[in-house]
Amino acid sequence: MKLEVEFSPDLVALLEQEIRAGERAVTAAMKSAGAGLKQDWREQITRAGLGHRLPRTIRNKTYPTSGDSINAAAFIWSNAPEILNAHDRGALIRSKSGFWLAIPTEAAGKGRGGARLTPAEWERRRGMRLRFIYRRNGPSLLVAEKARINTRGLAVASRSKTGRGQVSAPIFLLVPQVKLRKRLDLARDAEKVAGSVPGLIVGKWMDGS
Repeated sequence: MKLEVEFSPDLVALLEQEIRAGERAVTAAMKSAGAGLKQDWREQITRAGLGHRLPRTIRNKTYPTSGDSINAAAFIWSNAPEILNAHDRGALIRSKSGFWLAIPTEAAGKGRGGARLTPAEWERRRGMRLRFIYRRNGPSLLVAEKARINTRGLAVASRSKTGRGQVSAPIFLLVPQVKLRKRLDLARDAEKVAGSVPGLIVGKWMDGS
């Protein structure tokens, strides 16, 4: 006696179809998770008051870069990792040369793109020399002598020949080190997104069924 068994629908074809559906679901879920975490990090950095340039350093990429895979993964990173890490940990910052950290006052102004000026850059831009003033109690200073404060609150060279309106303006505060306050919690957002991945995969799988 010879028995023949036929399956309808074709089980092999059905399994292959489900495997492809799984690959599409995992890849789509990782793309969504990566984009979501990038947006969460950018919003957190902006809310922390760290400007508008630092959030834009956050990038993400999904692997594989083309096609679908059951092993798809999302990679999220920053193009300014040292700055981001310092605010995430609350780092202690010291001068690389072992001397002073120069912290600009409002009278110093800004460089291109809102960047902080160094003492050397400030002297070159304003055409003035800074005088060092040591203080036992409190930060030491770099001061611009015979300066005036313009309408924007910046210290500039005074052209007065009588000395009227001239001031000695503190341009930089000098400190040996600075302890940054922890302003970010990037791991919190990462853990939240990681916890949502299984649900994302199931949802994408069902949408594709």
